[in-house]
Amino acid sequence: MRHFTFIDTPIGRLAAVEENAKLVFLGAARDMPADAAEGETPLFAKLRTELGEYFAGARREFDIPLGISSGTPWRRKCWEGLLSIPCGQTKSYGWLAAFAGNPKGARAAGGACHANPILILVPCHRVLGADGSLTGFGPGTDVKRRLLALERTGRIND
Repeated sequence: MRHFTFIDTPIGRLAAVEENAKLVFLGAARDMPADAAEGETPLFAKLRTELGEYFAGARREFDIPLGISSGTPWRRKCWEGLLSIPCGQTKSYGWLAAFAGNPKGARAAGGACHANPILILVPCHRVLGADGSLTGFGPGTDVKRRLLALERTGRIND
């Protein structure tokens, strides 16, 4: 059974969905899977703590079990690439495409980032355009800029 909760953060309210003690979704409530029942779980308590530490600039890595089984094999490979980008660093969509095995698939890598079901923890915000521009982020490029600033400086810019 899936459970969901809402978590208030400096970038807005996020919906979290857990299945089998793994986080399967973190993002806007409008995008959350419809088959979850509202309820609190130990995973959500841990997620709240770790997100609080992250937004306070005290956490650079998460210790939350992830359930990333949706998506095509290629998209899952892209999401694996996202998980390899260290906090405070960025890569290009071209780099992500090459990581996933298709060096000419930068546009498809952007699609994989757009389909990423777990914001922040699977850090699609760390991927930039080839020219370093802030492009394509579901919650908006302003949120992307703020997350990158947080990871660089330890403070989220308002």
